[in-house]
Amino acid sequence: MDVVELTGFWRNCQNLAGLNLVGMLRRETARSYQEFSDEEEEIPDVCQDDGLDDLEPDGSKDMVSEADDEMDDAVVSNPLMWFDKACLKNIFSMVLLLVYLMLTTVAAFLAYQTITDFMKKLNHPVMSVSYKEVGSFEPAGISLYLKKAQLLSCKHYHHDHIPPLVSPGKPEKGDCVTQEVIYTSPYSNHTMRRALVVQGPTDVRNRELIFLQLSQNETEEDFSAISYMLFAKFNDLNISRDKATFMQDCERNYSMWTFSGGFRTWVKMSLVKTYGKAEESVEFRQESSVVKYNDKRNESERTNQLFFVVFEWRDPFIQEVRDIVTANPWNTIAILCGVFMALFKAANFAKLSIKWMIKIRRRHLKRREKEMKGVS
Repeated sequence: MDVVELTGFWRNCQNLAGLNLVGMLRRETARSYQEFSDEEEEIPDVCQDDGLDDLEPDGSKDMVSEADDEMDDAVVSNPLMWFDKACLKNIFSMVLLLVYLMLTTVAAFLAYQTITDFMKKLNHPVMSVSYKEVGSFEPAGISLYLKKAQLLSCKHYHHDHIPPLVSPGKPEKGDCVTQEVIYTSPYSNHTMRRALVVQGPTDVRNRELIFLQLSQNETEEDFSAISYMLFAKFNDLNISRDKATFMQDCERNYSMWTFSGGFRTWVKMSLVKTYGKAEESVEFRQESSVVKYNDKRNESERTNQLFFVVFEWRDPFIQEVRDIVTANPWNTIAILCGVFMALFKAANFAKLSIKWMIKIRRRHLKRREKEMKGVS
């Protein structure tokens, strides 16, 4: 009977020793997994500060502690599953953080590019061209610089019809309105200029034109040509008190052209108005065609070179040029608002990610402290 009791006692001791050994092995396994997890998700010491607990609301600390205790019990029972979940969460969080950083970079670049394009369009407006149809033009001023030439005739015709010449080279009675102005050249104080200003055509619908015939002694000049200038309104010269100063200003602002002797030069005028930021400018554009004159005069009469020139409007349209700023401030503001919203969302996500990492670190430290107490 004593032998049987000793045998049972010996068996009980062996069972207790086996159970203790299994418990020690389980604790060692859990500790090894937890140390491996510490190495994988190690965070700088600045995240271990207990003062970060203030980031969470006070009312939720008890619920978080209860959830942490339940999670700790689950981790002790299955540490490998907790390691897999934590690792996947960390990887997923880092990937999202990288994606948001990339989006933030793109948003910042888009904001810079939007502001740059807006300033570029603001400083470089686009030219807009439109055409305004009119029934008649105001009579333009045709300034002829004859020098030693002589105006023989000046007549109005319509519908592009010019009758044959009756007595070329001889003065004829005309029907044009003219004014003669003598003034000092704006580019040389020692040069006097004599301008014969003729009132231009007005009725563009009936294709009104002005035909001028002039003569000049060709033996005194190396080249036979007469210069002329077009300015916007002949009436401005009539109402001007200082006609010499008016002609000087016109010579500064308008271009000069010439027509040659021995030809009939047909000039078709068009008007271009340019509207700038401060003032309006007027410019004449012209198309000219030249036809040779067959001189049928006697040989003795050909010492004087004849000039023929025709002025008419090309079409009943005034070309208007305006500078248009294509930069739309509302589109720029809308794009910038979207960019700043994206930046705000990215910053908010980064803040929540850091909070989540700090919370995971605190749970890990609390779990480690419990294990150390259990081992001691």
